[in-house]
Amino acid sequence: MARRERKKNREREERDDLDERVVHIARTAKVVKGGRRFAFRAVVVVGDQKGRVGIGVGKAREVPDAIRKAADAARKEMLDVSLLGTTIPHQVQTRFGAAEVLLKPASPGTGVIAGGGVRAVVEAAGIKDILSKSLGSDNILNVVQATFAALNELQDFRVEAERRGVDAQHLAPFWYKGEESYA
Repeated sequence: MARRERKKNREREERDDLDERVVHIARTAKVVKGGRRFAFRAVVVVGDQKGRVGIGVGKAREVPDAIRKAADAARKEMLDVSLLGTTIPHQVQTRFGAAEVLLKPASPGTGVIAGGGVRAVVEAAGIKDILSKSLGSDNILNVVQATFAALNELQDFRVEAERRGVDAQHLAPFWYKGEESYA
């Protein structure tokens, strides 16, 4: 019986090889007749480092429960990100609430130039080279959701070129021209 349970746990761990990052934990208070009642909100980013990423928010009276709920929500909400090698195919700027995020593709070897919530989301997605700037509000939850929305807007430059009816080389990043290693 125990052997069967260990086998199930091992299979579950192998299947669930996702990178899970706790981005933020906030304590909230509700004032009731007997005093204050505290609860916690956790923001978690989950990704497989191969182009899939999800974000989740969980609320509970205890921190571990909030993190677990957020991770479960993130796994249910995962999306596929369009990548071009180790970066993104084109520049994108997206707003969520008062937070605005600008993401730019970077040439190989640049690294992740991003802070806080943006860094967590793009690294979990498997992006290795990117330039970013967080504009507007610095509310961590809105910044994470704006980054998630920006990654959702990304399209392969070849598909966009076909839609516009132009040559794909005109829309490719400057460092990509002539290379076929990412195709």
